[in-house]
Amino acid sequence: MTGNRLLTGNRLRVLVVGAGYLAGRVGERLGALGHTVTLSSRRRPAAAQVRRLGWHPVDVGDRRSVHALFAATGPDAVVVAHGPSDITWCEANPGQAMAAHRGGARHLAEALGNRRALLISTDNVFPGSRRSYGESDRAEPANAYGRAKLAAEDTLLATGDVLVLRVSLVYGWDRDGLRPNFFTTCAQQLSRSQPVAVPDDHWNSPVLIDDVAVWTTALLGSAHTGVVHLGGPRRVSRLAWARHIATCCDRDPALVRTLPKHSTAYACRPRNACLHSERAAHLPELAGLDPVDVLEASSRLIAQEEENR
Repeated sequence: MTGNRLLTGNRLRVLVVGAGYLAGRVGERLGALGHTVTLSSRRRPAAAQVRRLGWHPVDVGDRRSVHALFAATGPDAVVVAHGPSDITWCEANPGQAMAAHRGGARHLAEALGNRRALLISTDNVFPGSRRSYGESDRAEPANAYGRAKLAAEDTLLATGDVLVLRVSLVYGWDRDGLRPNFFTTCAQQLSRSQPVAVPDDHWNSPVLIDDVAVWTTALLGSAHTGVVHLGGPRRVSRLAWARHIATCCDRDPALVRTLPKHSTAYACRPRNACLHSERAAHLPELAGLDPVDVLEASSRLIAQEEENR
């Protein structure tokens, strides 16, 4: 597949390398547009997801496993969204993180041929000393996860028809995930009047998972290569966001307790994990696809949850 072969109007076989929360939602979006989707991972995902989308086992660290995956699925295009994505775990296991991301990218690059590919990457490729980062800013990873993802970016970008979509903190309802995201964790605990402890010196530009899926689909079907950033329109502290969630749950915001970042699981994350895009406004495929505001979306998600009870 060449980069100018748009997904719109075509029915393609799309391989999604990954089967977690983000990979699954991207797969659902592609499937809803009529494409044949195969998720791939070491662990088999939920049975319902396998029935809806299809799944094939793969160990991206094993060259033969990756080539067997491509032979079995015959994809026209590939979305790379595999883990490990637990930033704290990666910091404690930097060698394994690098092997999974850079090593996996090498094997995927070998198997791609001339296929179109999109890698979903991270804001952790930046140090966090500035309020926000655009595509022209130099990548200087804040941690082992950022270093591993940057190595994967470089490896795949070298193959040609590849676009890297760096995303800021992804959120949405993820009740059954192995590691529910910040929004889900806060909303579940606060709705039960359980306190949560969050850093008071850590900022993000959170992006709703649905927006990530929409941008991924739009950009996968474009001719664009290089790097594009996707961050939400609001720079917000974890503290302010959690207190907003408490208010939406009709709970006392004082349930949100504050701690300095260095004393929490967020210690290895960049202080300002925020992205903005210098390219998006110039890409016609993204016209009208502005990401939603995190506080507005959080209010809506919680209100919908209450209505469905």
